[in-house]
Amino acid sequence: MKFKSRKDFLFIVIIFGLNTFLIGITVYGHITGEIEPKEYWTSAVIFALVGFVFWIFFTTNYELNQTHFIYRSGPFRGKIKIESIRKIEAGKTMWVGFKPATARKGLIVHYDKFNEIYISPKTNEAFIQKILELNNTIEIET
Repeated sequence: MKFKSRKDFLFIVIIFGLNTFLIGITVYGHITGEIEPKEYWTSAVIFALVGFVFWIFFTTNYELNQTHFIYRSGPFRGKIKIESIRKIEAGKTMWVGFKPATARKGLIVHYDKFNEIYISPKTNEAFIQKILELNNTIEIET
């Protein structure tokens, strides 16, 4: 089963605000002539960065199958065996660590001995319900 990532207002404002600012100053620099032809490479870098951020924003999703939890966020992808998931903390936000997520108050998935990943499915409850169907030994902390 596939789950899209929830996008909260703060994340949307940061992503679109940052990208609008970067595109705006680049276009303004070209229009006013402040960016000379020998400096066009900086525009290419800025547009690549904007594309990279949008790639992450629009492609973040999660999938549960019989054996694995699969996450995708732009170029970042991975698989976690469902049997290795020990605990899920619901409604929390992890500020440091690996976060293929686009919202706050998501899920912190603890797996193996010390690993954790932060995700933000569209609805935390639906994700928890589905993963408990696949492995009912997972501890859920709210």
